[in-house]
Amino acid sequence: MRFSFDKAACQNTRRALRKEWLLTNGLGDYASSTILYCNTRKYHGLLTVNTQYGRHVLLAGLEESLMGGGKEFHLSTRQHPGTLYPHGHDYLEAFRLDQWPQCVYRVGDVRLCREALLVQGESQILLRWSVRGPTHAPPLTLRLHPLLAYRNFHKLTHANSELRADTTPLPDGFSITPYEGLPTLYIQCQTSQGYSFAPQPDWCRNVEYLEERERGFPYSEDLFVPGTLDVFMPPLAGGADDCCVYLAAGTKPCGQDLRQLWNDASRERTKAHKTGGGLAGHLSQAGQQFCVESPSGRAEILAGYHWFDAWGRDTLISLPGLTFHAGRTNFGLRVLADIGRHVKDGLIPNMFSPQGDHAYNSVDAALWYAFALQSCLEVDAGQLAWVRENAWPALKAIISGYRAGEGMARQLDIYVDAEGLLHAGNDHSQLTWMDAQANNAPVTPRQGYPVEINALWYNTLAFADQLATRFGETPLTGDTTLRRLRMVFFQRFWIHGGGGYLGDVWRAGKVDASVRPNQIFAVSLPHAILPEEYQAQVVECVRNKLLTPYGLRTLAPDDPHYKGRYDGDPAARDAAYHQGTVWPWLLGHYADALLRTAWDIDGAALALLDTLTPLYCDHISQAGLGSISEIFDGSPPYKPNGCIAQAWSVAECLRLLLRVQKAAPAVYQRWQKLAAHRMAHPVTGDTAGVCRVSMVLEGCKKHHKCAPEATPAPGSAC
Repeated sequence: MRFSFDKAACQNTRRALRKEWLLTNGLGDYASSTILYCNTRKYHGLLTVNTQYGRHVLLAGLEESLMGGGKEFHLSTRQHPGTLYPHGHDYLEAFRLDQWPQCVYRVGDVRLCREALLVQGESQILLRWSVRGPTHAPPLTLRLHPLLAYRNFHKLTHANSELRADTTPLPDGFSITPYEGLPTLYIQCQTSQGYSFAPQPDWCRNVEYLEERERGFPYSEDLFVPGTLDVFMPPLAGGADDCCVYLAAGTKPCGQDLRQLWNDASRERTKAHKTGGGLAGHLSQAGQQFCVESPSGRAEILAGYHWFDAWGRDTLISLPGLTFHAGRTNFGLRVLADIGRHVKDGLIPNMFSPQGDHAYNSVDAALWYAFALQSCLEVDAGQLAWVRENAWPALKAIISGYRAGEGMARQLDIYVDAEGLLHAGNDHSQLTWMDAQANNAPVTPRQGYPVEINALWYNTLAFADQLATRFGETPLTGDTTLRRLRMVFFQRFWIHGGGGYLGDVWRAGKVDASVRPNQIFAVSLPHAILPEEYQAQVVECVRNKLLTPYGLRTLAPDDPHYKGRYDGDPAARDAAYHQGTVWPWLLGHYADALLRTAWDIDGAALALLDTLTPLYCDHISQAGLGSISEIFDGSPPYKPNGCIAQAWSVAECLRLLLRVQKAAPAVYQRWQKLAAHRMAHPVTGDTAGVCRVSMVLEGCKKHHKCAPEATPAPGSAC
């Protein structure tokens, strides 16, 4: 999928600074910025590397200028106190994102195109500049000042005397090792006309990051400038290849021709991203960004970019969509095998540590392990032998550990009560996915018997019995116990008022009647704990009170604790995180539940796709280009927030599309064609969300205003 923004879109800095691109390389490294190449987050940078000590921003950016005819034209843009400086965006003619970002600048009659490419499997960023213009143009020089951060990506840096400013000359550039313990940075260039590097140590001070300021974090830092690199541009009369210059920045010296390296890397990336299948195919490829090899060699799923690590819960929820349904079965099996080796007292770590002191602070991560196995077998039943050999012992250990309630489980008050339901947590712990805390206290206290935890528990037990039967073993639970568990669950959680729905937590003899999305799992999971005759009422409740065009709200708007905006300082945001904020990842299970209970599959599928068209067709070009954000405001206009690319958002939104495509293929095919039309003719302004893709094209044109920004290139949309 290709995104294109014209000069007018780039000049609208208020919007342009909200549009971010991301490149990854399979190692946990990334390059990322806005379409103006103006960093708005401390996490932005041209080269952020994943080391054994965490991810570090090494090369924050380049200050670039084009020199010719005795004049210097600055192409960079940064935020400094009260101003954008330099005003390089004034020369920006267009930004395009296909497999990598491309910026086109115009200075007089000269056009300069800058492209950036992260090399797969290497901690190295490649940049290519190509110039076009009249043959009578004066000789041109590209002047570059590398801006080094060299810090953990969660922190900021300031001018200091500890930094080692010395550079070491290389045949085609230089290297620098600013701090002991962090990698050396090698910067090398290639041009037919030569270059010069002058070491001139200095600091670029008071660089500000708008997103950090809005998020209530420190937002100003100083970046180190090791010197000036002048790259002499080829004459404009040359051929296409002769008018290009190349630069490589990485943690190892580059020992090959940079032009050839660019061609090889671009060919590999293009081949990897060639895919059909419209939006589903695109999301399948976008999911590759989260699948990484850690510095220790572990197969991991990063929970989100830019700041999340590999977490047990997020990994197992994301795994089906990112691996098994996306054709990455071997990677998914590697992840499952590794996680299965870390079961302790029935628990799976929610956070993995390179030092081995993993954090066992989740009750549901282990239960999502069962669902991931179910998804694996759903996609490829031939993996049953692998499951028996590599995952069956871990699954049995999870069940026995929860039933025993000892060790780590006892510390977290995780145990099975006399009636078979699963208890978790106390006044001071947050063990479910709704784990936000503000002022050292849980925002959504869920200790006791959370509804989705017991739905997952039942699904795990039923699935294990199913496997035991297939493996010729005695069931771990038995039908009688499972039937009793369903009955007790219904008695504790069912609320007859409001059309009938499930409460959120059973605690101290009563049920929390808050309307939350967690009840959907009692219907959506392969082995549903809720009796069939009540399932449709749950789906209707969720549809009426929680469904939005971008996901499910975490609390009904008519609840007195509802918060429709996710903004302010960290404490304010945490207070809203699960109190109305919309989460796209819940849509996968909403779709499962909807299609399970619908009497008209085609009608239900069409209504669902109609509702979610803004998510799939508009949002994908609004925040993290080509990806899906972590969260959205609970109230219109549903502003995106959190991570710009979230693993379980992408994974579950992909799984939803594949589920609908299988259940209602004719409806899905029609929607996909109309979705492509919508993406080529974006809905803007007050009309956003008005047009339904089920309308005929002529009827919906009156709702559309063809906008130049966020327009996929012709022929490339889906």
